[in-house]
Amino acid sequence: MADTRQPAAPIDFYFDFSSPYGYFAAEKIDALAARYGRNVHWHPFLLGVTFKVTGLAPLPTIPLKGAYSLHDIERSARYFDLPFRQPSAFPIPTQHAARAFLWLNDRSPVRAKAFGLAAYRAYFVDDVNISDLAAVLDLAAAQGVNRDELAGVLTGTEIKARLAAEVDLGLSRGVFGSPFVFVDGEAFWGADRLPQVERWLAEGGF
Repeated sequence: MADTRQPAAPIDFYFDFSSPYGYFAAEKIDALAARYGRNVHWHPFLLGVTFKVTGLAPLPTIPLKGAYSLHDIERSARYFDLPFRQPSAFPIPTQHAARAFLWLNDRSPVRAKAFGLAAYRAYFVDDVNISDLAAVLDLAAAQGVNRDELAGVLTGTEIKARLAAEVDLGLSRGVFGSPFVFVDGEAFWGADRLPQVERWLAEGGF
């Protein structure tokens, strides 16, 4: 008898390239999902938009909380066993990297994820300022992308509108931070929620 079961729904992973917690989750989420037969759809997001909606500010700028967060980021890197170096410019605008990811993802999600991880590592390990368009183009070119073609795309209006629509969709789903993960409609915010994500996948909810 044929197996008529529907494949498990993919996990939605929202991230901002300036988020260290997004970096930690990006390094772990696909392997975690694969253990339970799930795919992951990656969605670039812009935290700056949520700050305007929520009235909040980047963690490092908040008294008391900022100092703690910088310590926690380094501790979390050790917890996840990931290389990390505090970038000299932090946080930064990440529109160029997000737009490049979207364009690549429309063509090859596998290549887009490879670019995404390369961008995160460049920023949080090698201290490359990925707010710079040239740096983004260099990273994409190292992944085999035509640099000139991508440069033309990233300066156009179409990809800017595409990213704005993606961010608006995230806001409509309640996304306000990075990383933000949806599993079967259940929302989880933060890299520290990955153990809960795994338990949800293992047990079908709790």
